[in-house]
Amino acid sequence: TNFTISSPANAVIGRYNLILQVTSGNRIFSRFLGQFVLLFNPWCPGDDVYMANENERQEYVLNENGIIFVGNAKYIEARGWYYGQFQDALLNVCLTMLDLSLYYRQDPAIDVSRRGDPKYVGRVISSMINGNDNDNGVLLGKWQGSFHSHENPSRWDSSVVILQKWRKDNYKPVQYGQCWVFAGVMCTVLRCLGIPTRLVSNFNSAHDVDRNLSIDKYYDSSGKSLNIGKDSTWDYHVWNESWFIRPDLGTSYNGWQVLDATPQEQSK
Repeated sequence: TNFTISSPANAVIGRYNLILQVTSGNRIFSRFLGQFVLLFNPWCPGDDVYMANENERQEYVLNENGIIFVGNAKYIEARGWYYGQFQDALLNVCLTMLDLSLYYRQDPAIDVSRRGDPKYVGRVISSMINGNDNDNGVLLGKWQGSFHSHENPSRWDSSVVILQKWRKDNYKPVQYGQCWVFAGVMCTVLRCLGIPTRLVSNFNSAHDVDRNLSIDKYYDSSGKSLNIGKDSTWDYHVWNESWFIRPDLGTSYNGWQVLDATPQEQSK
């Protein structure tokens, strides 16, 4: 006997158990047939992550290699990066990541019920890529001092080794990451789950801490710089954009959505 399973386009992603139940008279027979995994589907027009252009799907979902731009505005460096989202056992690591999050631990039923929403899954993954919220996150960030006892962030060139090490070390944060490493790993995880994702690099990147949409610098009457503002400008910063619709905001906001896994400030 052949049978076909059709899932709703907004179904919750994750692992499912498949059980066959046969009723005969007043007797019921159940048999476990196996397990399957449901993901977001950019090929399905009813899915929030639907991407109409096949070339874009090839690039933003299926491509396992990419280039990350780093450096500064006058000297932009192109780094090769291996996302490897289809490598063996990586899907299990990505699904386990959802179950380790603080969102799941605080309320498993509500967390799982929201996993059909790419907005929500994107927020959970962005908080899980860094370990700064004490949530068993994938990478610890470090920007100063010596890296001699652990991996210098500039030596990473693949998400796969980082995620495998995280799994092997029993989900203890891998040391160390910086913005392009957080973005590279997040791209791997989101593409693995079926959400089209890309990286964005920005040079002379303004970091506005007090939300007044300006970078404030203070000087005394003699022109000497006063170190009292927390705003800053970085040589560059790298983050992610993922493709999905925004029924909560209206159709003009559909398309690329910004997600940033670098732990600049506390989540939420």
